[in-house]
Amino acid sequence: MHRKLLFIFCVTFWGIGCLSNSPAAESRIKDIASFEGVRTNQLVGYGLVVGLNGTGDRSQAYFPTQTLANMLERSGITIDATQVRVKNIAAVMVTADLPPFVHPGSHVDVTVSSIGDAPSIQGGVLIMTPMFAANNEIYVTAQGQVVLGGFSAGGTGNRVQSNHPTVGRIPNGGLVEKAVLVDFNGKSSLKLMLNRSDFTTATRAVRAINEASGATIASAVDGRIIAIQVPTSYSQHIVEFMSMIENAKMEVDYPARVVFNEKTGTIILGKDVTIAEVSIIHGNLSLEIGTTYTVSQPTASSKGETMVVPEKTISVHEEKGRNVMLREGASVEEVVRALTSIGAGPRDVIAILQAIKAQGALQAELEII
Repeated sequence: MHRKLLFIFCVTFWGIGCLSNSPAAESRIKDIASFEGVRTNQLVGYGLVVGLNGTGDRSQAYFPTQTLANMLERSGITIDATQVRVKNIAAVMVTADLPPFVHPGSHVDVTVSSIGDAPSIQGGVLIMTPMFAANNEIYVTAQGQVVLGGFSAGGTGNRVQSNHPTVGRIPNGGLVEKAVLVDFNGKSSLKLMLNRSDFTTATRAVRAINEASGATIASAVDGRIIAIQVPTSYSQHIVEFMSMIENAKMEVDYPARVVFNEKTGTIILGKDVTIAEVSIIHGNLSLEIGTTYTVSQPTASSKGETMVVPEKTISVHEEKGRNVMLREGASVEEVVRALTSIGAGPRDVIAILQAIKAQGALQAELEII
């Protein structure tokens, strides 16, 4: 198993090392930034799923029956919620993302999640549920058949479950009732927001926008925000202007970073990660403690008893330390080859790089996920 992990590690980093010498690929501005105001809006609502086959909320969850009583009361039927005992309904939270530029009559997908103790909402139907935004206004109403990617069946002592039967989706189950107004027509300026703050990337984006437009219309406000002046020739064609900006190409700058995933032993190094001159000694200490059992057989004249006697054994094996020297400014490929040459596996490399960082020889940011 250790050899398999080490092999994957070597192959992965050999590829990264080779890429470090290749020219950086250009990215479109639309892939690393977005215009201010062009965003999704999160919606949430509370509702009921009905039509379940006895898999609804149990008696200890009182709010589903209270919700049912309130719903029936609006239909002209008055009941005592404390006397209601039903197993075919489940209280759910309904969530959705409202994309920009949608208009009333459009449809969006919604996610339905049980908030009670219902074991499954398979086969249920969501009753019309209003969905609110952060400003407490209704933008979508959701209703429809819940589609699950799993199931749950069986009794209390013998149950079979696949995937997650308490969360489902309703494709196109949300009907947009109100649009989020985003109007760019007539604007004299725009703001572009980078997905990741970086002064070098912001400077290159400004240069790419100015070259694409043929004029000095962009300037960096800080490491994330770029202010853009809309030329008068595009004042009535703002969408075409924004499309031109989005498709401008540039080289993105990334910081030197090493990412560790200690759970899986995965290590990712950026192409700009370098190490100053450093010497590494790597060795393993193996301690084994065991117990062997021997039979003690007395002689016939001693009148003793035959007994099983445990004997403890202790052995220590220490591998000879292996030394490797890295020159100053060593590349990713050289670092990986050096560490694997002394028998370091993925988790060993994590510990070694952390020690190198503590020593001050690693010019990169360490991130553990």
